[in-house]
Amino acid sequence: MEKIYDILLGIHVAAGFTGLVSGMLNMAMKKGGKTHRVVGKFFVAGMMISSFVALMMAGIKPNYFLFVVGVFTIYLVGTGNRYIYLKLLGESQKPKMIDWILTVGMSLMGIAFIVLGIQLLKSNNSFGIVPIIFAFVGFNGVREDILNYRGRNKNRKFWLMAHVSRMCGGFIAAATAFLAVNYVKIPLEIPVFVYWLLPTILITPLISFWNRKFRLKE
Repeated sequence: MEKIYDILLGIHVAAGFTGLVSGMLNMAMKKGGKTHRVVGKFFVAGMMISSFVALMMAGIKPNYFLFVVGVFTIYLVGTGNRYIYLKLLGESQKPKMIDWILTVGMSLMGIAFIVLGIQLLKSNNSFGIVPIIFAFVGFNGVREDILNYRGRNKNRKFWLMAHVSRMCGGFIAAATAFLAVNYVKIPLEIPVFVYWLLPTILITPLISFWNRKFRLKE
């Protein structure tokens, strides 16, 4: 089993590295072009493979952090990628089975995250707050999904805003996990909490900027 775990770890690291590098490239380049789409496919593939493998690793060697981030990244990147193909929701288009699987799956896992968080907090493990926060962020995404699936979002760029927000959110989750695991190897005297917050601090303003830009084009 140890050998299988090591193989999975190698795949997880390679796929995660591919996702992080392609994600950084896509955030820096012009959106919507052919290069953006090609690099985006590498990002989606890297993040999804890395996350599914993370779930397998967490099953072999129980790791709450790996499991929670893996599930959350699958939901964000999965729905973020799907929204590219859901531009006509509310008109002639209906969500497909995979869309409902991702959304309902996040709902169920959100409940599981809250239960897990409460159990950890009761055992004096402060990490319990992490799955609870992830759960409520996930529930907000689920609420947005349902409104979009029912055609209640009147912003014509809803799909683009969701695509950008989800993809960037998936990148933030993966980058945070990377820093949380590897910060001890960085030769800088920086408080640990800075590594946890850095991806959010740097990327959230970009998400807000792009969303405002899309609203102005309405």
